[in-house]
Amino acid sequence: GDKAFAQFLTDEDQGERKIQKHKSLPKVSGGWELEVHGTEAKLVRKIAGEKITVTFNINNSIPPSAEDEPQEGQKPDEQEPELTSTPNFVVEVIKDDTKQTLVLDCHYPEDELGHEGEEESDIFTIREVSFQPTGEADWKDTNYTLNTDSLDWALYDHLMDFLADRGVDNTFADELIELSTALEHQEYIKFLEDLKSFVKCQ
Repeated sequence: GDKAFAQFLTDEDQGERKIQKHKSLPKVSGGWELEVHGTEAKLVRKIAGEKITVTFNINNSIPPSAEDEPQEGQKPDEQEPELTSTPNFVVEVIKDDTKQTLVLDCHYPEDELGHEGEEESDIFTIREVSFQPTGEADWKDTNYTLNTDSLDWALYDHLMDFLADRGVDNTFADELIELSTALEHQEYIKFLEDLKSFVKCQ
């Protein structure tokens, strides 16, 4: 059983390498520096008196596929749809002269992706906004968190403009999807290799 499993993993690994789009991770334009720690990635950008960091984790970032069944007239083994990683991401804005960090929790709404015909439509949304003490690893649940569901739309628009002014806009969000998808695929291939070594180990 293990032999067949290891052979399957070898074939799967080779197949995934063939379709791997990026041998190295794609860059995000706008002067962002990338740090990767396993499945977590951080993008950092410094502008006048501010440091902006965007953090995301690729785990559970691929939405479940709605169409598992092959459609009529389509052979089951025809081109599989390309998997896209759309992780939640957290934007932190740190001003040099304050002890507070503005934290904006953003995500890609599932129904928004793929509507490219609509102009002016944002491909990501802000879900929550809070202040956290700068430099502390753990965020406090006692700090007020603003949920955007019931937010005045004018305030919400200003928050989106605030992010766009700091380089977090639709272009950035598109490039983040590309980066995250490449990172997820890279980690998946590594996982297949590790699993193969584990299964072969007697």
